[in-house]
Amino acid sequence: MSKLFESAPFEPAGRFERRQLRITKLETFLVKPRWLFLKMHTDEGIVGLGEPILEGRSLTCQTAVKELEPWLIGEDPTRVVHLWQAMYKHTFYRGGPILTSALSGVEQALWDIYGKWLGVPVYKLLGGPTRDKIRVYGTAGGRDSESAARSVRDAVALGFNALKTGTGRGRGRMIESPGHTERVVEIFAAMREAAGPEVDIAIDFHGAVSPQTAKRLVKALEPLHPFFIEEPVQCQNVDVLADIAHSTSVPIATGERLFTKWGFRDVLEKRAASILQPDLSHAGGIMETRLIAGMAEAYYAGIAPHCPLGPIAFASCLQLDAAIPNFLCQEGGRHATPAMDGYLKVPFRHEAGYVPLPTAPGLGIELDEDALADKIDHDWQNPKAWAEDGAAIDW
Repeated sequence: MSKLFESAPFEPAGRFERRQLRITKLETFLVKPRWLFLKMHTDEGIVGLGEPILEGRSLTCQTAVKELEPWLIGEDPTRVVHLWQAMYKHTFYRGGPILTSALSGVEQALWDIYGKWLGVPVYKLLGGPTRDKIRVYGTAGGRDSESAARSVRDAVALGFNALKTGTGRGRGRMIESPGHTERVVEIFAAMREAAGPEVDIAIDFHGAVSPQTAKRLVKALEPLHPFFIEEPVQCQNVDVLADIAHSTSVPIATGERLFTKWGFRDVLEKRAASILQPDLSHAGGIMETRLIAGMAEAYYAGIAPHCPLGPIAFASCLQLDAAIPNFLCQEGGRHATPAMDGYLKVPFRHEAGYVPLPTAPGLGIELDEDALADKIDHDWQNPKAWAEDGAAIDW
């Protein structure tokens, strides 16, 4: 055989010769303001971090994590996908916000251990970085045009070049008045004027607007060139969402309340959104969201991960953002500011609207245990919202 094809025998690095890791213990902690942190311990002393939380259901998620222990104790944490499949399939009742949120946080911790064991960031285990920095968007808004414009100027002064706002709450009517539409458009127009043409501004309907009103709002906002419109309606009926998406040139975004690749299939097949927003603490974790991103790429859809949560969830998002080609922008800009101080030894910082590519192993973070001491435990509940006639409405 030609020497061109000869090669020396493969010699594994020393770290691969070490004995197999084993998971020994799982610990969960309620952390203010509304989060649940997970520590996964191993027999080698490596501790993985995860955030297995669903907003307003922290105690339920804590119990769900406890119920996953039999699938994890004594197992090799580097078999991330195998363990995910076992936990997902063996519950029999698949998916849903509680089970998948618990699974998501556990999966984040598995990846954190794996990266720390190999001494590399998680994104290097996903194929390496596709970018050198990660764009984040901040938040802005106000009850009137003046306060909303001021908040935009403040955010731009901090360096953000992408923002997200909301619509404000109407009266809870299925068909809101013309005055409501005018107020939403007036406030968004003031924000657009304050930001200028080079700053992107998305607007979140939060799934709290009826289809009848949403269609009118989308059409009225269209000339102001929103970055995207998030959750214009609730996600249970994909055909309704698709109807709105097909009627406008504004990109429609959704996904924070969808779980696993199966939850996103109909959205893509029916072209109900061109921006997907899976939440890495709800949708199934890092690898599952990587698979969702791959599905989305085939439909030319972008990924803007949802993340109104804590620093572990945000760190997980950054690892995914670094690795996928169809990344758009990352929610959680406020996590890259001093608002997140007091949780990590090295807090996140954005530079002109971008977070530098993480370089530390695993998820790239280390909790500040001393600073966390006065943040343990909470009893946070989801807000309650009522229409003008006293009926319960989405918030």
